[in-house]
Amino acid sequence: MEAPPDRFNLVYITFVIHGIGVLMPWNMFITAIEYFTDYKLSASYIHYDFPYIPTFMQYLTFCAQIPSIILNYTNIFIQIGGNLTTRIVWGIGIEIVVFIVTILLGMINTSEIPYVFFYSTLFLVVILNCANGVYQNTVYGMAAKLPGKYTAAVILGNNVSGTFTATVNLVSKLSTPSIKMAAIYYFISALFVLLICFDTYFALPLNRFYRYYDLKDKKERRLAPMPSGAVQKPPYLKIFKQSFPQLLNVWLVFFVTIAIFPAVQSGILKSDDNFFVPDYIYVNLMCFMTFNIFAMIGSCLPAFFVWPSPKFLWIPVTARIVYIPLFLLCNYQVKGIHRVLPKLINNDYVYFLLSASMALSSGYLSSLGMMYAPRSVEDRYAPTAGMFSAAALITGIFSGIVIAFLWPWVIGHVGA
Repeated sequence: MEAPPDRFNLVYITFVIHGIGVLMPWNMFITAIEYFTDYKLSASYIHYDFPYIPTFMQYLTFCAQIPSIILNYTNIFIQIGGNLTTRIVWGIGIEIVVFIVTILLGMINTSEIPYVFFYSTLFLVVILNCANGVYQNTVYGMAAKLPGKYTAAVILGNNVSGTFTATVNLVSKLSTPSIKMAAIYYFISALFVLLICFDTYFALPLNRFYRYYDLKDKKERRLAPMPSGAVQKPPYLKIFKQSFPQLLNVWLVFFVTIAIFPAVQSGILKSDDNFFVPDYIYVNLMCFMTFNIFAMIGSCLPAFFVWPSPKFLWIPVTARIVYIPLFLLCNYQVKGIHRVLPKLINNDYVYFLLSASMALSSGYLSSLGMMYAPRSVEDRYAPTAGMFSAAALITGIFSGIVIAFLWPWVIGHVGA
């Protein structure tokens, strides 16, 4: 039976929306870095220098990814939380509760209890990403049942999520001089996005196009040859070996990207006082907005052309490693650390070109890797390969976060 059309691209749009939702927690907290470092934990608010300010971004992202990576891998082999609907509902529900608590913490005075606020924030990030680890892995598994462009739709949503959060953060900052109120408006917007994700999930089974591929996947699993009396389980090792080249590509793309963004880029300051972007929104525009817009554009490109082939994807992916030293040679500054590493890139336009090309290649190459991985195995094993690729994505992010702890030391000790 021929597959029905995806009328009005409703299923495609739904997966874009869920791509936005699965990275919303990550993007919301890292883009709001100034709320934590320049307000809630600043010396002007708590009346002394908080010791974890220089590495706050690294601690935040570390706590975000530890539970996510554990639950992503666990969810490949064990369906945490029961069936598909249960996992999605509980995942999104817990995220909504965490954002409500985050908003309440923003409303109350925490100047006398900065350590309580600091550890409470990290705890909330852990809980948030426990729920999100299951949610994200499940969404990639769902998308892998469909043609390759639907996995790319999730990647597109990931990058739209970054652009959306950067835009909301910028608008909230420009709309009110109060960092506190700007952060509250900002976090409230996340609630609306998560509620939309909640609603659109229940609309999927009503769509003929999605039902066709869902039933096809179930039929292929049911008809798969297996020994009499055996429990049907995917051959995990075989799937991993077949998809490994693409999993490695996915890992390396995100490792390089997260080694730079946002840990390094959020600390790169304006080099030329005459540059047209004002200081107070320089990081918002040159770091978060630039990265997310160009990563979004990059993730759209596979809809128009696909190059290179799976066999040669590793070449441009590996070449991106050069971005790490290039960004460290920009005007990267860390509070409390005297920089001795030479600043060889002192032109804001050159920095912009580096940011744009790094983001564009990240969005494009990660989309290719995520598309190729499920197609490197038999169709009935594509959802499992999709889950492996989601785990490779998270592993890349985690590896990038770990290496990013090294950069403040590098700029303070390497050089004349």
